[in-house]
Amino acid sequence: MSYVFMSKKILVIGGGSGIGKKVVEDLVFDGYEVNAASPSIERNSVPEVVEIQKFDVTSEDQLHLPEELAGLVYCPGTINLRPFNRIKLDDIRKEFEINYFGAVKVMHQSITALIKGKGSVVFFSTVAVQTGMPFHTSIASAKGAIEGLARSLAAEYAPNVRFNVIAPSLTDTPLSDALLNNERKRDSNTQRHPLKKIGTPEDISNLVTFLITPRSQWVTGQIFKIDGGMSSLRLL
Repeated sequence: MSYVFMSKKILVIGGGSGIGKKVVEDLVFDGYEVNAASPSIERNSVPEVVEIQKFDVTSEDQLHLPEELAGLVYCPGTINLRPFNRIKLDDIRKEFEINYFGAVKVMHQSITALIKGKGSVVFFSTVAVQTGMPFHTSIASAKGAIEGLARSLAAEYAPNVRFNVIAPSLTDTPLSDALLNNERKRDSNTQRHPLKKIGTPEDISNLVTFLITPRSQWVTGQIFKIDGGMSSLRLL
């Protein structure tokens, strides 16, 4: 049976900066009609985008969506690296509100449109979920929940909606600025990766656009590691 999108409309949550902004630009270039939601009032650099401004995933804000969606990309994330004994419960709750509960709220609002559009959903995890790393307790826990959510939804909504997850390592975006804001930090983080490179939004967007489009019509329930080899390689 041929798996064909009925719609060309894509919803990108967190499309105002970093990876999300690059995803928006690439999807527009590929001919998709993009609705981009962001808490920022800064205008997107792509004039064709339908902007949903001041959308807060931690609130009860309602999205005004097309009747059909070909895809959804949920980009919001956090980087809160602390020793476990310094993490407060409120810190963990915040991580889950943005990374996990926000995704659940968006899915509740968009699943009907995704079913009608035979859509594809892309969530984001982190290399730290399946590769234990110190100081990543809260973010790895929240993103681990995302991986479980995606696999469960992939099973529940097959064959009508596909769900996949991208698990990057450190990527050069405004979110990671505190980890890359001087040459010493940048060089240290570069050397941790077997490919000796920090990821870029383009590296991640290339896979997002593949997973959103019909080119990946036989792919669902997968966790894709884009991490410069960090999770699977040990160099001698």
